[in-house]
Amino acid sequence: MARTLPGTRALRTFEAAARHLNFTRAAEEVGLTPAAVSYQIKELEDQLGVALFVRNSRSIQLTAAGAELHRAAVEALGTLQRALGRARRLARGDGPLRLSLSARIASNWLLPRLPRLKAAHPELSLSFDVSDELRDFDADDIDLAIRFDAGSDAGLRSATLFAPTIVAVCSPALLREDAPLRQPRDLLERGLCLSHVVWRSGETVWPDWPQWMAAAGLADFDAAACMGFADSAHVVQAALDGHAVGLAELELIGADLAQGRLVRLFDIAVPMPGGYAYRVVHAPQRDDDARVAAVRDWLLDQARRVLD
Repeated sequence: MARTLPGTRALRTFEAAARHLNFTRAAEEVGLTPAAVSYQIKELEDQLGVALFVRNSRSIQLTAAGAELHRAAVEALGTLQRALGRARRLARGDGPLRLSLSARIASNWLLPRLPRLKAAHPELSLSFDVSDELRDFDADDIDLAIRFDAGSDAGLRSATLFAPTIVAVCSPALLREDAPLRQPRDLLERGLCLSHVVWRSGETVWPDWPQWMAAAGLADFDAAACMGFADSAHVVQAALDGHAVGLAELELIGADLAQGRLVRLFDIAVPMPGGYAYRVVHAPQRDDDARVAAVRDWLLDQARRVLD
């Protein structure tokens, strides 16, 4: 029986092809040519003695046998990946804890505070998995993560760091004496470009200029002057370069404000809706790990002083 079991490389290729139902996209994912993927699938079918795909000139579809094997392959590969992650963690032993977080919160919130961690816990060390992807604690060998979500971390230990506060900022270069910005309506009178993040999750929308203007009491705002970005880093960069007035997360621009690269405009702030916040999370299996608890508690303490 063992001789009929495919190897993990063949299973991974098959799983990608079955998920995409496209040999070209599967090839891009696994790092092969489409011809090599097709050859591996044919070799797997010959080895197992069953047809896994129905092929025609324009598309491929899974057979019933292929669908059954795909379900098993997803489960088997996932089990192996999680076991590998746990094995790597055991091999690391007392090595650096792995913290997963996005580039934005890493560079603008955590990294400037790391000297405080070293001072408070000289015995601790961290390594970072910087990615916007949602990591699996076992499969990706992660000890803790900072995530931005609405508190949907089912089965994980989760504690809120902070919810973003959205404020208007600009470069000091835009604060001209001959055309000062004394009130929100001055943004419209000067015809400045207004940038914000374009993001939606279900019914929750990232605060934008129409919302900010409504909070400022300007009901006649025309959003035609707005420029939307998918990444908040682009909003901040446009403001830093003097190209736009941006709506940014106050908690993540502390250094830019303190060093005078950005200036906050007006005492108007729009909270993040829908319960969305930055949270520190870890698997319940790490409850008894004193190092995980120390880093989590330090992060929470820093969040209480988020504007320091």
